[in-house]
Amino acid sequence: DELIVLDIDATVENREHNYKMITQLAAECRMPLCYGGGIKSVEQAQMIIKSGVEKVAISSALIDNPELVRDMSRAIGRQSVVAVLDVKKTMFGGYDIYINNGKKKIKHDLFKFSKQLESLGIGELVINSIDNDGVMKGYDLKLADKIRDVVDLPITVLGGAGSTDHILDLIDKHKIIGAAAGSLFVFKGVY
Repeated sequence: DELIVLDIDATVENREHNYKMITQLAAECRMPLCYGGGIKSVEQAQMIIKSGVEKVAISSALIDNPELVRDMSRAIGRQSVVAVLDVKKTMFGGYDIYINNGKKKIKHDLFKFSKQLESLGIGELVINSIDNDGVMKGYDLKLADKIRDVVDLPITVLGGAGSTDHILDLIDKHKIIGAAAGSLFVFKGVY
């Protein structure tokens, strides 16, 4: 019921947004649209919203400047600001946050940082399990459990959906939670 488009190379390549493409995408999309990738300023977020997108997703820029959340929330509305955190499991069962397509580990505690982002004004949190991304063997339900206990805002879990049963498992366990999928819709074959 929502489409999230993430340009995962925009930050790494320090690329400016293609606002014409974003406008065309928004015009063709028949559902709420969230766009992210390389967003570093309130002005960029405003331009994307003016292009017809309902939400902007930010990730790497949050690490250096968490206050950006507050500024964006004031400018475009809390409901339009989505934080995307890419995480990997640690050897001891915790989770580390990564940026730059999972190449650079950040020294923030996932749960404290999520709570900080909530207090600064994000409207939604997307948690991407790098470990489960693309493997199509199910979501990290323990991660979903832990993040649900920490923040009181809409959460979408990404990474691992390989069948509709995986989505149902997540929804049945957590009720009101977003279940994102990518590979499920791209790859065809036996699930």
